[in-house]
Amino acid sequence: MKQYRWIIGAASLALMLGIITTAEARIKLVALPERGATVIRLDNPSATLIEEERVLTLQKGVNRIDFSWNGVSIDGDSIRLRVLSHPDQVKLLNVSYPPNEAALVWEISSEGAWEETVRISYLLSNIDRLITYKAVADKEETQVDLRSFLILRNFSGEDFQKARVLLDYGEAFEKGIDHEETKQLLFLKKEQVPITKVWTFDAALKPWDPEKLNNQNVGIPVTYEIENIKKDKLGDFALWGGKTRVFQDDGSESTIFLGEDNIDMVPVGEKMKVYVGDSRDIVVTQRKMTDKQINIRRNNSNGIILHDTDELITAKIENFKDKPATLTMIQHIPDE
Repeated sequence: MKQYRWIIGAASLALMLGIITTAEARIKLVALPERGATVIRLDNPSATLIEEERVLTLQKGVNRIDFSWNGVSIDGDSIRLRVLSHPDQVKLLNVSYPPNEAALVWEISSEGAWEETVRISYLLSNIDRLITYKAVADKEETQVDLRSFLILRNFSGEDFQKARVLLDYGEAFEKGIDHEETKQLLFLKKEQVPITKVWTFDAALKPWDPEKLNNQNVGIPVTYEIENIKKDKLGDFALWGGKTRVFQDDGSESTIFLGEDNIDMVPVGEKMKVYVGDSRDIVVTQRKMTDKQINIRRNNSNGIILHDTDELITAKIENFKDKPATLTMIQHIPDE
């Protein structure tokens, strides 16, 4: 599907002498060859940068190049042209935008007649990417095999028969993608990445006393924590946020699905925390034994204007697993 219209014309010496009109100066039309090397850069999640190389047949003198993008989601203000073959002899003079058209016209001065390689870059909408993760934990839940996938979606109106796809980290992909096509690409694969299984009891979110719930065992959120550090086979770059699905080896050459979570970006040195569900293997019973005001200050009307609070809170932790567990307890100080 042809999305661009390229027209090249050369203004001869006769144009400068006023012998022919501007319209006549563009009679010599040359069809632009297909794009050469093409790069799709996905560094920025809000905009996709396209860089493509083309070969222009330039004549000596002033050449005019028409570029239109009807039906393609290009930001016209972002279009840039860079001369590669003869940067000192070929100069971009000006850019004009025809009214009511998705088009522009480059006026280029060339000191000779050359096959000139140029690089055109622009921001393209409606071509984006998603990052997903798949983690398979071992039966003991001490490590995972981690995979990360790039899902590339193209609804821009343009076909890319062959392109180099780049994130801001990881290896590049040599892949083509057509309009309305979606592709999934594996770009991160790490085996036996250490994990820590953590239970988190937040006193502001969970009931303190199961007895008040007819001894109902309340589930405690469980997360797998993966450190983005070299020692744990990661740490080369920040990990993009995305949906993460966690599975576990059941010991019978199969896996069970534990859960999924949407994680935020994980900088180098930080932890990826993946929620995998609630567990009833740990029971926390928390009670407030003392709650009184001390160091009371009153105003002239005997109203309390300042005081400290003396609280004594006890917590009973029961582990019904057959091995030690890591529990994080979050307590909150009122008005802090």
